[in-house]
Amino acid sequence: MSSTEKLSADPLADASEANRGRVRWTICAMLFFATSINYMDRQVIALLKPTLAVKIGLTELNYAYIVDAFQVAYALGLLLAGRIVDRIGTRIGYMVVMGVWSLSAMGHALASSAMEFGVARFFLGLGESGNFPAAIKTVAEWFPQGERSLATGIFNSGANVGAILAPLVVPWITLRFGWRAAFLATGVFSMLWILWWFKNYRKPTDHPTLTGAELRYIYQEAAQQMGPSVPWLRLLGYRQTWAFALGKFLTDPIWWFYLFWLPSYFSAKFHLDLSHLGLPLILVYNMSAVGSIAGGWLPAPFRKMGLSPEVARLAAMGFCALLVVPVFMIGNLHSEWAAIILLGIAAGAHQGWSANMFTTASDMFPRQAVGAVVGIGGMAGSVGGVLLANFTGHVLQKTHNYSVLFVIASSVYLLALVVINLLAPKLRRAEFAA
Repeated sequence: MSSTEKLSADPLADASEANRGRVRWTICAMLFFATSINYMDRQVIALLKPTLAVKIGLTELNYAYIVDAFQVAYALGLLLAGRIVDRIGTRIGYMVVMGVWSLSAMGHALASSAMEFGVARFFLGLGESGNFPAAIKTVAEWFPQGERSLATGIFNSGANVGAILAPLVVPWITLRFGWRAAFLATGVFSMLWILWWFKNYRKPTDHPTLTGAELRYIYQEAAQQMGPSVPWLRLLGYRQTWAFALGKFLTDPIWWFYLFWLPSYFSAKFHLDLSHLGLPLILVYNMSAVGSIAGGWLPAPFRKMGLSPEVARLAAMGFCALLVVPVFMIGNLHSEWAAIILLGIAAGAHQGWSANMFTTASDMFPRQAVGAVVGIGGMAGSVGGVLLANFTGHVLQKTHNYSVLFVIASSVYLLALVVINLLAPKLRRAEFAA
């Protein structure tokens, strides 16, 4: 059946989820696994930081510069990744970026100095920069507006699953086969995913098993959502672009901080070695996985209270921002379990915030611009991450105290929410000239 025939079929077939079909959720599952692999690859070096301090003499400042190399490349890559995905499409684009980051991740096994790790990390950042623009673009293509934050929350929870799997796999491999083998292991998952994506992914209008009812459901808002293609530089003229970018600039660095420094925080604060780091990290990232999915669902109850979709999304983000605040106490805690609980809540709230933050791009922009806007926002988040990583390295090198870092982590979400509301009240949609 052609896409035209599917769209012209009996509209009564749309009556239920069973009639519509669930192909879009299979696509969401593929995005989930891609994001899991993405975060496994980037988490390996954080887990091996104490080991590398012994093996190659890695210092806090060396580590901060390695993190900076990743994030500078990530920022530069996002300048191009979003637009490339918009132009060549998600099917080919996703396979390319997955291949680049997987080869770069395995390339860490060849490094033997901080400089060489920095080079490998730079190319890893270039490749990984394409994951979220491609995933958000795919969600915009495959889901109506009302389901996008949930779909984003589900695939975004793959970040937590990847961060959970890494502490399970990396210490085991390192203790048995050495740290170089740990960098090679995730390449197998990447190759399998690329084959899966190539075989099964198509756009909705080209997908062979998609029903007409599900296709109409996906495109129920197509007339309102579609718009003219906009040059990248023109996007910078929209307040909505700056709202998204500044929100990412303020809050993305906190997730980077958790991802790259939590293993060393637990090691330094509670004297945990490589074989004992796994449990606290697994618990924190399990809680963050729950937060990602719950955050994607959270606008729904606000909608039932009579709020518009955009205001409901902002309300959900405000709720998540408030949940983060207690993390400021962690720097002075002496209980490992109390630290795990507060960090788990904060990480879960961040992921709930992030699921909704990503979805604001498709709330405010037409499908053709979503990938580029997400790329601009991700670049801004990486720039913020570079600044925070550099600051973190200097603070820890001089004081070995995390208190001021957790104070920053506790406050930036509320600040970001104020900035977003000032620049794009109620997530007002960008008006593009014909």
